[in-house]
Amino acid sequence: MSHTEPEAKIFACSQSVYLAEKIADKYGIPLGKMTMSTYSDGEFQPSYEESIRGLRVFIVCSTFPSADNLMELLLMIDAAKRASARHITAVIPYFGWARQDRKDKPRVPIGAKLVAKLLETAGATRIMTMDLHADQIQGFFEKPVDHLFASTIFLPYIESLKLDNLMIASPDMGGSKRAYAYSKFLNSEVVICYKQRKEANVIATMELIGEVKGKNVILVDDMIDTGGTLAKAADLMIEKGALSVRAICTHAILSGDAYEKIENSKLLELIVTDSIPLKKESKKIRVVSCAPLFAEVMHMVQHNNSISGKFLM
Repeated sequence: MSHTEPEAKIFACSQSVYLAEKIADKYGIPLGKMTMSTYSDGEFQPSYEESIRGLRVFIVCSTFPSADNLMELLLMIDAAKRASARHITAVIPYFGWARQDRKDKPRVPIGAKLVAKLLETAGATRIMTMDLHADQIQGFFEKPVDHLFASTIFLPYIESLKLDNLMIASPDMGGSKRAYAYSKFLNSEVVICYKQRKEANVIATMELIGEVKGKNVILVDDMIDTGGTLAKAADLMIEKGALSVRAICTHAILSGDAYEKIENSKLLELIVTDSIPLKKESKKIRVVSCAPLFAEVMHMVQHNNSISGKFLM
C-alpha cells in the first residue's frame, strides 16, 4: 500500500445500506463492517468493526429526514477521524436541507450552510453529492466537493425512448438552467412553468411559457417532494395539447400523498434515482440506479484521476 494512494473502504449509514451495497459491488470491494449501539432513550453510537487507520474511507449516507440520518453521518465521520483514517469522504447522494440555501424571509436559518459546517467540523475531508438543489451550496464548503449530475444516467434513458417532437420542460423558473442543459444535449426545445405559491408545497397558480401542442414533454427537476408541482404541470400540458408527459427527478422524496398525486395525474412515467429509497412501489415510477456513477467516481478519486469527463452538464 502506497502512502500517496491509501487503500479504500466503503461504509454506510443504516438507512443507506441498500445503496451502499450496490456501490460497493460496482466498486469491487465488500461493504465495511459496522455496528450500531442504541440506548433506551434513542441515542445511538456507531462503531467500525475493522481497522481504518491510514485508509481512505467513503461513508455513504443520504441525509433525508429524519435528522437521525445526518446525526449518524456526523458520528461516523467523527469516529473515522478518531480512528486515524487518512481521508474521509462523505458520499451524500441526497444532500438534505439543501432547500435552505439562503434567507428568503427575515429570521430564518441558512440550513445548507449549517450542515456544511457540521460536516467539516466532524472531520470530512471531501464531499461527494449529486444534483444539489442549488449549485452555489458547493461554496459553503472549504473542502473539495464533487458535485455529480444525474444527467449522466438519465440522458441515455431519454435517448433510448426514441421520442419524436421531444420537448424538455422545467417545472419552475429556478430549474430553467437544468432544462436548457438537457435540451442542448438532446437538441430539443424548452418550455418553462411559471408558478406562484401560497405557502411551501402549495401552488396558487401555474402558467406555461412556451408551446407544448403536439410535443412529447419531459419535465426535469432535482427532486420531487409532495408531487403537486409535477402533477399540476403534467395535467396542464396535456390540456394544452401535449402528446405525452414524463418527469425525471433525481431525488424521490415523495412525502405526504405524493404517490396518489402521481398515480392520479396525467404523467405517463416518473423516472427517479435510488438516492432515496422508495416508500412503496408504483407502476408509474421507474428507478435508475446511481450506484454505478458513484462507484466509478469514487474509484477515480481513489486513484487521483480526473472526474471532469463524468459531467454531461
